[in-house]
Amino acid sequence: MLDLNRLSTFVAVVESGGFTAAGDRLGMAKSLVSQQISKLESQLGVALFTRSTRKVLLTEVGEQLYGDISPLLQAAHEAVDRLGLVKASGLLRITVPVDYAGAVLAPLLAEFAALHPQLEIELLATDEVLDLLAERIDIAFRLGRLQDSALHAIKLAQFAECVVAAPACLAQFVPPSHPQDLAQLPWVTMTRLHAPLTWRFNQAGETCTVRMRSVMRASAPSSVLALVRNGAGVSVLPDFMVADDLALGRLVHVLPEWALSAGGIYAVYPSARYLPAKVRILLDFMRSRPMT
Repeated sequence: MLDLNRLSTFVAVVESGGFTAAGDRLGMAKSLVSQQISKLESQLGVALFTRSTRKVLLTEVGEQLYGDISPLLQAAHEAVDRLGLVKASGLLRITVPVDYAGAVLAPLLAEFAALHPQLEIELLATDEVLDLLAERIDIAFRLGRLQDSALHAIKLAQFAECVVAAPACLAQFVPPSHPQDLAQLPWVTMTRLHAPLTWRFNQAGETCTVRMRSVMRASAPSSVLALVRNGAGVSVLPDFMVADDLALGRLVHVLPEWALSAGGIYAVYPSARYLPAKVRILLDFMRSRPMT
């Protein structure tokens, strides 16, 4: 009789793209994953993978087995999940932009970790868009607007974009009464945005597109915030980054009656037929908490 655990390991190797990534997904050592696959191949009397130093590829027989067995295992996992018996375990690797990690996500992950002590959580805070499969990352939290990809994405929340400036900066100019007036103010540019100097405003159905005049540029939101706080100019920043500064009067929300398009907060993970319990449980937790 076939060992279902070995079949599950086989599916994990296929969907993760290798033995190491499958081990991280399953909370197993790479050597044990390799051993389980070897035993399955021995039992079946066929080779399921062709192995090299760089890649693990399915054989024709392996492709056939995966196509047949994957839906059955997925149905079995879903049936067990519905009983509420699956617990999150193993290593959970997460990537998130630096500023969002500090402002929002880190406190939520601390709460999540306390609820699931059997999990080991690794937080990769970086503004680089990492390759989830190559870096063996379980889930990424990304902000703004997503590019098309083969990855699966779920929108968890959204945030408002705010035009902000220091009171001392605004005191040097005629107060703006319309978005077009912003083009005359010094602008601190966020260089990592696709079109950092062009902004589209909306008020009660009226739209207005404005091209700003850059006087300073920075690549990270935290750097833009520091420059704006110190009077270098005006810029756009997410509401969760400027809420305290606005409340304390260190910054002013310029033209708050004119709205910019909201940014999305997304959970992104490798496309797979079976979502690991640790990822599913994290997603359920994040859906129940404010993400801004």
